[in-house]
Amino acid sequence: MSVQQPGAVEAWTMDEHRIGLKPILRRLWAKRGHRPTVTVYPRYQWLYVYAFVQPTTGRSFWLLMPTVSVPAFEAALAAFAHFVGAGPDKRISLLLDCAGWHTSPRLSRPPNINLYFLPPYSPELQPAEHLWALSDSPLVNRCFQNLAELEAVQAQRCNWLQDHPDIVRSATNFNWWPQSA
Repeated sequence: MSVQQPGAVEAWTMDEHRIGLKPILRRLWAKRGHRPTVTVYPRYQWLYVYAFVQPTTGRSFWLLMPTVSVPAFEAALAAFAHFVGAGPDKRISLLLDCAGWHTSPRLSRPPNINLYFLPPYSPELQPAEHLWALSDSPLVNRCFQNLAELEAVQAQRCNWLQDHPDIVRSATNFNWWPQSA
């Protein structure tokens, strides 16, 4: 009788982040004696960035979604499972926060993706939380006319981050994160 070897296991983490037409304001340098000006036109329309990251390698997968909900999260998990090639030979351990759409009993997750949850109220333990400073940088102090314009800029930034895993790894590879499966 042959013993089946378990497939490879990869440790990933994910989180969601809301961006929108309400500007993200940050301090900036200006000449002495001059106050910097930033055009703002706050409106309350939103997009959500779903980010999956493997902290040890910096490999990442990004989605822009119109909402956070159980169906949206199911769609994101399905796209992620396809991206990483989850299957009988490759299992994924995914670390999440305890958002309602993550823990819902109605959630249908893809096979070979196991969900693990952080303790409540512990965002400092979530490596994916550190992606938002990276993904927000082209949005800071800018006024977008509509969600389509915002989405185009954010999509370009997410693609850039996906192509630069060293930057992602430097922000997410915590010393306590398992370095090998």
